[in-house]
Amino acid sequence: MAEQDAAVEVHRAEQVNRYELTVDGELAGFAAYEERDGRTSFTHTEVFDAFGGRGLGSVLAERALAEAAERDREIVPLCPFIDRYLRRHPDFSGRVARPGQA
Repeated sequence: MAEQDAAVEVHRAEQVNRYELTVDGELAGFAAYEERDGRTSFTHTEVFDAFGGRGLGSVLAERALAEAAERDREIVPLCPFIDRYLRRHPDFSGRVARPGQA
C-alpha cells in the first residue's frame, strides 16, 4: 500500500508521452505511452528504486489507466507491468485491446 502521509500524485505529461508519479513533489516513476487511432499503448512502467516496495507502481497504473479511460481511450498493454495490473483488475477489461487485436 502506498504511504499514507506522503503526497502521491499522478499526472499526464503529454510533452514527453508519459504519466508521471510524484511523491511529495519528487519524481518517483513513470508510465510511458504512445497514442494513435483512439488507443493508448502503455510501453514501459518504472518506479525508481528509492521509492520501491511501497505499492506506488499500482497507484501509478490505476491512475494512469483511469485517466486514459476517462478520455475514452482503448488501452493496449505492451508493458508487462501494466498487462499484469490489468489481468488482476478486471474493472478496465472493457477498454483493453491485447496486442495483435484489430
